[in-house]
Amino acid sequence: MFNTRVSVQQVEESAELAPKFDSEGLMPCVTTHADTGEVLMLGYMNQQALKMTIETKEAHYWSRSRQQLWRKGSSSGLVQKVIEMRIDDQDAVWLRVQVLGQGASCHVGYCSCFYREINLPSGQLIFREKEKVFDPAVVYGDAPNPTQL
Repeated sequence: MFNTRVSVQQVEESAELAPKFDSEGLMPCVTTHADTGEVLMLGYMNQQALKMTIETKEAHYWSRSRQQLWRKGSSSGLVQKVIEMRIDDQDAVWLRVQVLGQGASCHVGYCSCFYREINLPSGQLIFREKEKVFDPAVVYGDAPNPTQL
């Protein structure tokens, strides 16, 4: 499915998909809501996640905390249906998605993973999403929290 990178022209100007993954085998993926444009999350894809996303039209990521392929919504029901998928110079991906289920993408229960603003210059965090869309304890039960300290 992926072509070998052979030239700048191929990577920047051709119709050939020749993705570049970093030294960990990953590529960043920005995911936004297809209707509102709101940034929902930043995830990472390995070759398998990119391939599965293309084939299924559902967002797949590589979970760095769990060290495994992850179909978004497999445990929560918050599936991300891909409406559009873009790539830059083939080292980062942008997904525009519709979120099934309760319409949220954050495991903490908010719509977006970017639910807080950093106040400048104080550095204080300000909650921009005032209410959670769902209760993570109900949705995930006793599954381990993927956030690592």
